[in-house]
Amino acid sequence: MADAGPNGYGDWNGTGTGAGTGNRDGDRDGDEGGKGRRIELSEVPETLLWNLYMRAAEARRARTVLADPKAVELVDRIDYPFEETFGAPSPLLAQGHALRVRTFDTAVRAFLDEHPDGTVVTLAEGLETQYWRVDNGRARWLCVELPETAEVRRSLLPDEERRRTLARSALDLSWRDEVDPAHGVLITAQGLLMYLRPTEVKDLIAGCAERFRGGALVFDAVPRWFSARTLRGEMRTAQGYQAPPMPWGMDAGELPKVRTAHPAITDVREVPPPRGRGFYYGALAPVMRWVPAIRNLRPTMTAIARFS
Repeated sequence: MADAGPNGYGDWNGTGTGAGTGNRDGDRDGDEGGKGRRIELSEVPETLLWNLYMRAAEARRARTVLADPKAVELVDRIDYPFEETFGAPSPLLAQGHALRVRTFDTAVRAFLDEHPDGTVVTLAEGLETQYWRVDNGRARWLCVELPETAEVRRSLLPDEERRRTLARSALDLSWRDEVDPAHGVLITAQGLLMYLRPTEVKDLIAGCAERFRGGALVFDAVPRWFSARTLRGEMRTAQGYQAPPMPWGMDAGELPKVRTAHPAITDVREVPPPRGRGFYYGALAPVMRWVPAIRNLRPTMTAIARFS
């Protein structure tokens, strides 16, 4: 696997392993350890458990930046060695993850304010519980998941009348046929694009822009230095868990290049996260995005691309 290329986002011909190629060990029911659903995943799909673990850890805090009781409920229900695999939750890391999640929540709420009967399409959201945090009681939600993770999601978060899970790769653009664009469409790709090849990222963004005119895509990206470290296998916890390779990275200064994916993309801009607790998230992090010399040191950023 190789880096995303010397030209950053503009280099659509990079190589790497996409999110749809990881191996899965499946999942099964069990009652061990007083838990309910037993989950066994590997490689990229296993990251959905890390994300859930971080959200729940932050949600348990007395002065939390993210109220997410559904995430806490899921962690308590799932039979999985969270701490043995990922280590004890780092308060700094958990808060940073939660603030990124809140950035997505803000974008979805803004969309629902303008399009209360619209459709929110979540690509590879895993066990994200955004629906329970921001749903307005009217919108429709479509979660597009690989078959293995779709099974896990349906078992823990069963489909409802306005919310359903589609077992299909996000790269299989036939999922677009399942979406009614009449009342507006917002697509989210939280924690997805970095696991794809650069060409796959381009094709996915272009496919969204082509079909959903007037819609938008909210996504996050890791900087090129972070992507390179994962490709070298350097992102590992003390317990031995290694973050999967992230072939696609994009520095903050390269964000305008997203518009080259398709002529229908009219605007691309960063969505700033809210302020958090403490010196770093309360004072330093909000300033870092404005300082050219250090803006790319941030481990992640969230952006929105709007379509004409």
